[in-house]
Amino acid sequence: MCGIVGYIGNNAVDEILLSGLKSLEYRGYDSAGIALNDNQGIDVFRAKGKLQNLTEVIKAKHISNRQVSQGIGHIRWATHGEASIENAHPHLSNDGKLVLVHNGIIENYKELKDELIKQGYHFFSQTDTETIVHLIDREYKRVSSLEQAVIRAISMLKGAFALCIMHHDEADKIIAVRKNAPLIIGVGKNENFIASDIPALIGKTQAIIHLEDNELAIVKKDSVVVKSFDGKILNKPVETVNIAQDAISKQGYKHFMIKEINEQPQIVRKMISTHMSSPQQSIRFENIDIEELIENIDKIEIIACGTSLHAAQVAQYMIEDLCNINVTVEAASEYICKKHLTNNKTLSIGISQSGETADTITAIKQAKEKGAKILILTNRPDSSIVRYAKYVLPLNAGIEVSVAATKSYTAQLTALCLLSLAMAEKQKNTNPEQLLPIKQELLMLPTKIEEVIYSSTTIKKCAEKYNGYKNFFYLARGINIATAQEGALKLKEISYINANSYAAGELKHGPIALLDNNMPILALLPQHSKTFEKMLSNCEEARARHAHLIAMTNSEINKKELFDDTINVPEISEFLSPLLFSVPLQLFAYYFADSLNLDIDQPRNLAKSVTVE
Repeated sequence: MCGIVGYIGNNAVDEILLSGLKSLEYRGYDSAGIALNDNQGIDVFRAKGKLQNLTEVIKAKHISNRQVSQGIGHIRWATHGEASIENAHPHLSNDGKLVLVHNGIIENYKELKDELIKQGYHFFSQTDTETIVHLIDREYKRVSSLEQAVIRAISMLKGAFALCIMHHDEADKIIAVRKNAPLIIGVGKNENFIASDIPALIGKTQAIIHLEDNELAIVKKDSVVVKSFDGKILNKPVETVNIAQDAISKQGYKHFMIKEINEQPQIVRKMISTHMSSPQQSIRFENIDIEELIENIDKIEIIACGTSLHAAQVAQYMIEDLCNINVTVEAASEYICKKHLTNNKTLSIGISQSGETADTITAIKQAKEKGAKILILTNRPDSSIVRYAKYVLPLNAGIEVSVAATKSYTAQLTALCLLSLAMAEKQKNTNPEQLLPIKQELLMLPTKIEEVIYSSTTIKKCAEKYNGYKNFFYLARGINIATAQEGALKLKEISYINANSYAAGELKHGPIALLDNNMPILALLPQHSKTFEKMLSNCEEARARHAHLIAMTNSEINKKELFDDTINVPEISEFLSPLLFSVPLQLFAYYFADSLNLDIDQPRNLAKSVTVE
């Protein structure tokens, strides 16, 4: 969740570190800091809040005539200890000679901390990270080698950690360590970089070394040596990553979120054309044999978190409808804490935009240990979760900077729809003619998404009309219950509105008690739904309690006395409606938050990639 950067070379270290941290802001943070190392000592600069605050601290305190050759930086998302300057990284040893930054959670830090306090170490923060600093410092004083001190110290740690470590007495190197938390090395000419994620390296280098779990790198300005924790030197490949600078630029848009919403038609169009050459041809996935994937499978479980969990819930409807296979959907955070009936006749599908979601990775590990086949859907095919899967379906949505997921969600839905169709095609009892209308309609989906985006003025006016309310209901039935959940989540994430979604039939079983003229309701009403008339009845019930009603529909509803406002959506079948209805819901949340002048791309308390359990 936290963001790490490191640099060693001859260029302006502080500027490179700040630029890297700026590119990692999407991960979410509440404080930031950098440490600069040269022959005169280590300087640490920290600030609570946005990076601009840190920049001002550096300008006020930085000694400009010193020739700094290395540094590490960090943006922190608070876990142990509140958001404060004392808890911000980097953290120093008591003698000021050793400094590090950390992403992850140390599970046994309390025991280690108690031991270190008894040995005379003083702690100045509430973080688990400071324990690592003093532990390495203790070992350094015993062995006088930073590399050996780090190896000795990390053998005592339990949990997840990515670390960047510097020592005043060994100012020619930075030690980078990875265990269950992402970390990469960027290779340059007479300079090298370290980062939590590729965006921090865009514009600096295209040559990347991916550290794997239980690996350590000794990074100097003219060399990188990677070793296993047991000291064996590893021959790691240097990969080329071609990501344009504009991938992390707003390109004239006010926010990344609205930019990424606008990218969706092209992402969907490209995905469909990649896997479906024509409606008459079978859907194909590179490196995935669909027949092999579903062979001897009697159950599918889909594991995900957050927005990805809503995509999983839509997929459950699709697969069960087309394939008649039992599908369960589990939140990864719950899956890892309960007994599950996964076995070698289970297909476990993990969905993670970043591929670094800690709960999902743990759940997939557990499923694999039970003998399940593993399929992963991710926007980052180079991520940690992929190494546990035999089958990988890349989303290819491009880097998503805004914390609130939009284009990655639509890419997930499209991929899962194509997967459902491909699985149905391989079943012996399926008539291909039954699937043809869905595939033909799928080809028109990108154009219909464009229609929604190009005619978003009505959505904007509607969002602005309701921006004074503090509570919101979203109602739907069937396959769009998850769509309503995702719409409510988007409004909740970026507007801080208490937005909740319900299966409309459950309204009268409790939630209806909350309805009055201070409770707006957004109802999803796809015209061709089997429950269309029932949805109208549920809306009537809400109207009788004086709730304000917004209809999002592709139907010509002629009930002005029932609905206060209508958001029109292009004609589409119920089966594909989640792929289309999600877009106006994203726009509604965006314009709602924008009208309140909120920080849309970096909402409070949220992180883009949740890399700790």
